[in-house]
Amino acid sequence: MKILLSGGAGFIGSHTYVELINAGHEAVIVDNLYNASEKVLERLETITGKPVTFCNADVSDKEAMRAIFAAHSFDAVIHFAGYKAVGESVRKPIEYYRNNLDTTLTLCECMREAGVRCIVFSSSATVYGPIETSPLVESMHPLDCTNPYAWSKSINERILLDVCTAMPDWSCALLRYFNPIGAHESGLIGEDPVGVPNNLMPYITQVASGKRERLNVFGNDYNTPDGTGVRDYIHVVDLARGHVAACEYLLSHKGAEIINLGTGIGYSVLDIVNAFQRVNDVPVPYAIVERRAGDMDSYYADPTKAKTLLGWQAEKTLDDMCRDSWRWQSKNPNGYRD
Repeated sequence: MKILLSGGAGFIGSHTYVELINAGHEAVIVDNLYNASEKVLERLETITGKPVTFCNADVSDKEAMRAIFAAHSFDAVIHFAGYKAVGESVRKPIEYYRNNLDTTLTLCECMREAGVRCIVFSSSATVYGPIETSPLVESMHPLDCTNPYAWSKSINERILLDVCTAMPDWSCALLRYFNPIGAHESGLIGEDPVGVPNNLMPYITQVASGKRERLNVFGNDYNTPDGTGVRDYIHVVDLARGHVAACEYLLSHKGAEIINLGTGIGYSVLDIVNAFQRVNDVPVPYAIVERRAGDMDSYYADPTKAKTLLGWQAEKTLDDMCRDSWRWQSKNPNGYRD
């Protein structure tokens, strides 16, 4: 297969590129490098031993995308491009809706013109909303989303479901991620937050490296075994392999499928901290602070559908996630800015 990766220079996109190449497929990365570094491309060449085909373009730029589709014969698209910070989306809702919806609509228009009918969409478990029942199953009726980022994912899902209804020769996988962490085992590519990390694992690695004084654990009075919030953390390489499996599935199936990508295991914040300290033999100072409004006790996936439809399941352990996250941080203390 030859696959267009929109936003393919980002955290999940770059790891998916590696797994596509490892599986014998071709891939073209399209990215405007707004949330990514050009250094990723050099490192992908080192990991795969092959030159990277890269197009520096904004996925919402229709003329640029038309030219890319005209230059390549794609079998499928994996759509990662989009803004992704929950907190920022609350401050900048117009920018989030404009960017995250425009990229999808432009891609769909260009796909239709080029006769490309397979798309894998990077969705999110946040579309389930504040459901208090876990594990989360795809058949559950989602509650209202709690921020513009989540709403943009939910609206994009609706767009793609309607596209597949209107054009029954299309196929689409809406992949609802849980909490991707870890990094490639080489330590060459990983998560590179700008400024204060929004996610738990990069914050932990920065505390462990001395860049930050301590980790704030938001609340220890949840209805969980140790009182801290429980989430489903999945290794980014497992997540990337899920995209490869979804692409391969779509080539022989029509219609749309909503699929969770998670481990089905809930780990608490302190589970993550303790495993990280044990595996890497480094301290992670932390303090219990006040709960954040809206945080839920537990939020984890039922991944049965992914195994049934795609033959995919997460294979890497929590120890793997902690070890690979620390290797990335240790080798790249300032991310791609080193």
